[in-house]
Amino acid sequence: MQMNRLALAAAQIEDFGSLTARTVVAGVEALCDPFGALYLPQTRLLVISDLHLEKGAAFARRGMLLPPYDTLATLKILSAVIARHDPAIVVSLGDNFHDRVGSAHLPDMFRREIAEMARGRDWIWINGNHDPDGAAGLPGQSADELHYAGLVFRHEPSLRAGHGEIAGHLHPSATVRRRDKSVRRPCFATDGRRMLMPAFGVTTGGLDLRHRAMAGLFERENLVAHLLGRDRVYSVRFSNLLA
Repeated sequence: MQMNRLALAAAQIEDFGSLTARTVVAGVEALCDPFGALYLPQTRLLVISDLHLEKGAAFARRGMLLPPYDTLATLKILSAVIARHDPAIVVSLGDNFHDRVGSAHLPDMFRREIAEMARGRDWIWINGNHDPDGAAGLPGQSADELHYAGLVFRHEPSLRAGHGEIAGHLHPSATVRRRDKSVRRPCFATDGRRMLMPAFGVTTGGLDLRHRAMAGLFERENLVAHLLGRDRVYSVRFSNLLA
């Protein structure tokens, strides 16, 4: 799946809009793109979530080895997203780094790449449970949450305040049947009141929309999963998903 995202990021696609899915969250138009980012055209705001940068390095510090290319691949995809949408504002919804020292240890080459992407834009790093201390030495500002244009952007979804919320943390995914086999994909999940974002990081897993951690977050009769497919975003109503 991540290799497909990398291939899509490198592709020259004239009609990129045909790969996306449009939705509305609390009255605000939003565009779900196949890279796993959300674009709000009225405010030129781009939302990403759960980058988990330097995850391989974090595991290495604990004596567990992962392929060390996660940050490079994630930033390559992010660069393609920013090039396509040219946002005025970028909001990253927490767990930007896999642990609380990840941003301080970020290699200079990646630091320069982020600085180039942030040039001329407002960039907000929302604090997550993995990186509660914010992003050290990087462009932009850190915050626990952001209220902007009638929406609230935070890392963990709140049962008490769902209307207009765009959140991450749970890495939603869903399963559908295709050509006599089941296919599981990361997804955007929305019932029109709130949106849960898929994880953007290339080495992150997913949590099924039927998992108990999702209980009470959505009006299931209105819930739609916008799945990240191999070639575009596929929108499927919750009632049509596999249990």
